[in-house]
Amino acid sequence: MFEVVIGLEVHVQLNTKTKLFCSCPTSFNHKQNTNTCPTCLALPGALPVLNKEVVHKSIMLGTAIDATINKISIFDRKSYFYPDSPSAYQITQLYTPIVEHGKLEIDLEDGSEKTIRINRAHIEADAGKNIHEGDVSKVDLNRAGTPLLEIVSEPDLSNGDEVVAYLKKLHSIIRYLDIGDANMQEGSFRVDVNVSIRPIGDTKLYTRVEIKNINSFKFIQKAIELEVTRQTEAWEDGIYESEICQETRLFDQTKQETRSMRGKEEAADYRYFPEPDLLKCVVTDDMLEKYSKIPELPNAKRSRFVSEYDMSEYNAGVVSSSVEMAHFFETMMSEDGVSAKTALTWLTVELQGRFSGEINITNSPVNANKLGFLVKRIDDKTISGKAAKEVLDYLMQKDEDVDGVIDTLGLKQVSDTGAIEVMCDDIIAANPDKVEQYRGGKDKLFGFFVGQVMKASKGSANPQAVNETLKAKLG
Repeated sequence: MFEVVIGLEVHVQLNTKTKLFCSCPTSFNHKQNTNTCPTCLALPGALPVLNKEVVHKSIMLGTAIDATINKISIFDRKSYFYPDSPSAYQITQLYTPIVEHGKLEIDLEDGSEKTIRINRAHIEADAGKNIHEGDVSKVDLNRAGTPLLEIVSEPDLSNGDEVVAYLKKLHSIIRYLDIGDANMQEGSFRVDVNVSIRPIGDTKLYTRVEIKNINSFKFIQKAIELEVTRQTEAWEDGIYESEICQETRLFDQTKQETRSMRGKEEAADYRYFPEPDLLKCVVTDDMLEKYSKIPELPNAKRSRFVSEYDMSEYNAGVVSSSVEMAHFFETMMSEDGVSAKTALTWLTVELQGRFSGEINITNSPVNANKLGFLVKRIDDKTISGKAAKEVLDYLMQKDEDVDGVIDTLGLKQVSDTGAIEVMCDDIIAANPDKVEQYRGGKDKLFGFFVGQVMKASKGSANPQAVNETLKAKLG
């Protein structure tokens, strides 16, 4: 039997307006090679100047993961020769990163928590992008020099589920801090997975394989499963040492396999040395005080939702899982007279159940204020839950006032006890045989009377008032 050992390297593109060492914009989807200058093209004589916003955002992340923020960090050159790196080196932080020794708590499926140690988060410049079209390869350097934070975990993860939980929590924190959009499809949240196996009880770390740049949580989990199977079979077949080597592999979604990309370089292969064109990065006390004041994070928000709104841990976790969902819910709750229980149902079940295609919580046709007001109309008995579904369907298509839609569709509940009594009397008078049967012990007939009154009111009568009135009149 084997246990799996996994460590992660997550590259987060920071959402600064300009690049790490120059004033070129970091905008996505611009025409190729237009967001460039002598510095990010590595032309002779051009010198880098550190973007201070990158330092500020690094402090925020370090605070969020309960890490040490080094007041002095140093940049290094990492030498490698690829077409997407015009300088033939990358500026990074190997020896003294800005953030060290953090941790992240993840929630496991059995309800327990696990602490994942974070070795470091260091600043580095991104490379460009290779574009392959048939037999021709092109290079777009718009991304060259974009600021990254590489967040490196310790090998504390044991399976794909834990990896996904860790990545989702880290992704959520990045979004809560607003230091990056963490869009996996656009490459601003890229994950390298280091996988190895060992016999259960063994403490030795065996040969690790790196699976690079996987762009979805689902694919990450599948790639880990495939690689663990490959390594396990090699061990059981007695060919582990010859078959499993330290290398970089790619996940092939179509063939459902990992395959070799290149041998994995060691630190010595990159010929690291201190970056001669940059001074030490100094974090002052004032910077530390200012940028360590971060927004409420997912765990804290979940705990507050549990206590403030009397929600279960699970439900509070669902609404706080993303900053967009949390803000939507809190905006709904700012409407007077809204109950958390009803708001939760109408946000997570009714509204989200109507999303399709590109529609999501960030561009919903029904905004938080409008959904909150609709929930208020349910809670104050203006409309029934069934009628509210009709209103929501209408609002998904047309941007109109909630009360106006209720009036247009004629869905306002009749709560006038006098009017309900008249309807109940009419139904009782029209069905003397069923009244006799009900009073003789056929309790199930009560539903018949309720249904007849609701039919007579065309669904507009308040069901609670109808039930109470009928019980009184039928004895």
